[in-house]
Amino acid sequence: MNPCLLCMKPIKDITSWQSFFGLEKKKTLCDDCSKRFVRADIKEEGDVLDAVHSLYKYDDAMRDWLHQYKFLQDVALAKVFAKELRQSFSNKETIVPIPIHPERARLRTFSHVETLLEEAKRPYIQLLEKTNTGVMGEKSKQERLEMENLFDLVPGASIQPITYRLVDDIYTTGTTLRQAATVLKQAGAARVEAVTLIRSIQK
Repeated sequence: MNPCLLCMKPIKDITSWQSFFGLEKKKTLCDDCSKRFVRADIKEEGDVLDAVHSLYKYDDAMRDWLHQYKFLQDVALAKVFAKELRQSFSNKETIVPIPIHPERARLRTFSHVETLLEEAKRPYIQLLEKTNTGVMGEKSKQERLEMENLFDLVPGASIQPITYRLVDDIYTTGTTLRQAATVLKQAGAARVEAVTLIRSIQK
């Protein structure tokens, strides 16, 4: 029995014909931990960011997961939502992950958004680079809204008049996604949509 990635308790496997032929994916969470996460499925439309779909609510369970994954560098936790992320995309989309600044990438040792996409088996292209080292989670709502020039295009990037799908871990005020969408649209993108794993409502 493989252990739950969060509580480390053994996960009881139920034998099925899929598991017999090796077609069934092994569970990453026990039933108790799985039940803690609450789907949000919030879909919104906007202006510069044409549409955004957020999969889960930001509650205590998700806060614990995000902290352990992103800040304690428990990379294995990227497997937890791989299926849900994979199902939120079609096979024809051009996926662009929100990048982290190179200095922060060195400290964290991995790119949390790119790792999520790799576990979800979704190809992506990195067209953006982060120009600001500030951490959004450490800023107030007003400070987030006032931030400018978060991104530039990667040198040599070619933007086509097509739809791009941005991906980030969490949506709070939308500043990050809107600024990324602005850069892509100014470079020639026809439409920019987004998917985030989590939606946080900040008051």
